[in-house]
Amino acid sequence: MTSPRPLKIAHIDLGESLRGGQRQLLNLARGLRERGYCQIVVCREESELEACARKEEFPRFSLPGHDIFHMYGVLLLRHMLRAAPCDVLHAHDGHGQTVSWMASAGLPVRRVASRRVAFLPSEGQRWTYSLKYAHTSDAVIAVSDFIRQGAIRCGLPDSMIEVIPDGIEFPAESPSNETRAKARAGWGATRSEFLIGHLGAFTHEKGQDVALQALQILKQSLPQARLLLAGDGPALSNPGMARRYAALGERVRLCGTIHDLREFFSALDLFIMPSKSEGLGSSALMAMSYGLPVVASRVGGLPEVVEEGRTGWLIEPGSPGALAEAIIAAAADRARLQQWGLNGRERARRFTVDIMVQRTEALYRRLLAG
Repeated sequence: MTSPRPLKIAHIDLGESLRGGQRQLLNLARGLRERGYCQIVVCREESELEACARKEEFPRFSLPGHDIFHMYGVLLLRHMLRAAPCDVLHAHDGHGQTVSWMASAGLPVRRVASRRVAFLPSEGQRWTYSLKYAHTSDAVIAVSDFIRQGAIRCGLPDSMIEVIPDGIEFPAESPSNETRAKARAGWGATRSEFLIGHLGAFTHEKGQDVALQALQILKQSLPQARLLLAGDGPALSNPGMARRYAALGERVRLCGTIHDLREFFSALDLFIMPSKSEGLGSSALMAMSYGLPVVASRVGGLPEVVEEGRTGWLIEPGSPGALAEAIIAAAADRARLQQWGLNGRERARRFTVDIMVQRTEALYRRLLAG
């Protein structure tokens, strides 16, 4: 029996910074490279994705950064696709999807669009969503059933939607007690302190403001609570956020971009994700893979990740009081905390990069066979 021929895939993402979607693109590209696929990363010139693709020696096709409506970029990409045809154009962001369609209209190629964000247009504008995806894509990958349901409400046919959650790199083993102790010491945490962590872009929807308000509530009831906020983004420069950091003093630490996830997660007792909007919740999955229980908002795709009463707590979004109560409950029962962490690690096994790559590859093959 002969093996199926390797496909040529063009991944398109026009974001400037390296966020979750760009990281997932790289995860997918690595997995497909191991399977022998030919690939090219189409990205904005001088973007962080371009730098990462270059470092990992992926072929790249960079589009101009200062290009109104990407019109010149569309022409460049169309010329490239004519000269070096691809089997699949996979757009990983909204702008990339538009450019993908415009550059490949009329060409013999299958178009796939990934949908990660929870945002939907207003009721009167939902036809634009259907128009954009149903008529410019052969398939849409939704990272959660929540995203899938939203797409259906906007008029997208269920038959063209494939739910493929983002994948995480699953650590071979849980951090040992020695590893945890060393990691905590690295962050300056004492044994008696209850260390809470959050990892994500500093944007309004990620809920860092809710976390800071909850920590303020805990000042009397859980004085040993400490918070590590990891990530970067525009909300860091918000004056209101800056005042909250100052008021909490040493009880909160801004960690910046985390390069060693194991060191970060190993130090924590609890991970929180008080998002106001969330397509899936990959940071929660990463925390669970390291054996951490999670407190997350009951919003978007997070209830598909966190099992309430088994791997963590689900709370109402935007409620510092509810978050504070869940943290108190977590700190009050260390045995339960440990068991829920073990449960979470087992659940996170269902969301690995390998599974994501396998399911995406199968989708590509089905589209081309049809």
